[in-house]
Amino acid sequence: MNYFLKANKNLLTFSLIILIVIPIFGFNFFISFVGNILLLLFLVPLLLLVLVFVGFNSYKSKINTCTNCGAISLGLSETCMSCGADLENISNKNQLNKKPFESTIEVEAEEIK
Repeated sequence: MNYFLKANKNLLTFSLIILIVIPIFGFNFFISFVGNILLLLFLVPLLLLVLVFVGFNSYKSKINTCTNCGAISLGLSETCMSCGADLENISNKNQLNKKPFESTIEVEAEEIK
């Protein structure tokens, strides 16, 4: 019997705590307490996943691609590290030189019979 108490000390401790907590606070308290712990175990990883997703999208929005050579660089630099082209002027120049018919789609209507 003495060996049983030494080997299962944690089991005995948790059993005594449960037997003391349930009559004092009620069975509803115990169920809600366990439910809240399980809810935290599921919601904390979900919250971390959302934070990683938001951080990845924030990082992705800062990446620039040089239209001159195709090199990828962070949004912190103003010039391309590979070819030395000015990234801000290239993007502005491409937007200003676009003709309206290059960005619009002509649609022709046909009558269905």
